[in-house]
Amino acid sequence: MKTTLPAPGPDALGMSAVQEDPGRFRVLTGDRPTGRLHLGHYFGTLHNRVRLQNLGVETYVIIADYQVLTDRDVADNLTGYVEELVLDYLAIGVDPARSTIFAHSAVPALNQLLLPFLSLVSTAELGRNPTVKDEIARSRQSSVSGLMFTYPVHQAADILFCKANLVPVGQDQLPHLELTRTIARRFNDRYGAGTAVFPQPRALLSDAPLLLGTDGTKMSKSRGNAITLAAGADETARLIKGAKTDSERHITYDPATRPEVSSLLLLAALCQNRTPRQVAAGIGSGGAAALKRTVTDAVNEYLAPIRARRAQYARDRAYLRDVLREGNDRARAVADTTLAEVRAAMNSHY
Repeated sequence: MKTTLPAPGPDALGMSAVQEDPGRFRVLTGDRPTGRLHLGHYFGTLHNRVRLQNLGVETYVIIADYQVLTDRDVADNLTGYVEELVLDYLAIGVDPARSTIFAHSAVPALNQLLLPFLSLVSTAELGRNPTVKDEIARSRQSSVSGLMFTYPVHQAADILFCKANLVPVGQDQLPHLELTRTIARRFNDRYGAGTAVFPQPRALLSDAPLLLGTDGTKMSKSRGNAITLAAGADETARLIKGAKTDSERHITYDPATRPEVSSLLLLAALCQNRTPRQVAAGIGSGGAAALKRTVTDAVNEYLAPIRARRAQYARDRAYLRDVLREGNDRARAVADTTLAEVRAAMNSHY
């Protein structure tokens, strides 16, 4: 059965286009299980997943556990990290009845797509892909495994196994999505016999603001400068109290010249549904101490219901495994159907 999903053009979409006709879209998104998710993840992507789900967009959320095999210190505690991701998803409002949460490694048919997809790209294309370059640059290993070079193609398999036609990304991830589009197009041209087996997915560009970590650099799990969704109120207060600011007492929102102060103002504004300048005006000449108190109160109030739900789910680890098992079953059924279609198109359905 050929796909009936729309085959959109190369231009990216915004959320308003999705709101007009959410039933046209199928989304694939997810995370690598390398630790607890933080506020940068939440305001960057997580809350939009819930919005898409609630609009009625068919949503697949992948836990990309195969993509951490080169991070040995992470892989040693992979089960724990996977459960932490499921906890975070449930706490923010991802509904397993409406969104499919599944683990990469649990869907064999998805991973079988990797081989025909690899045959459609050159080693030169893989080597110059920004995703590969970034993974190599950030690798803590003394040598780079062959798995590093398959990341973009594996990600293409993640997207195409369920025939997702919309992928939430930032501008820096567009080259990776373009390779997925290239693979879909080449497969259709080579094996589709005039019919599109795979859609060419479009980007759902995020306009999410960049939140800095407590040290003034990009918020990141690996840098230890993030406020996780699981952090308690006291830990959150401690982290914000130690956040980098500047020596100017009057608080203003000026991202170009006062990035650390402006990021804290932005964080409070996101939590309070206000503008950063409104938050700054309320602090005035109160200085960094008043700024940090404002941010701490805003974050703790915003996260309180999320933390409460997370604590409730954490008491029932069996339920987390049930969510993942049911999601894995749904994803496997979809992947099996897609792989059968791929084999038929390639005349290898014996």
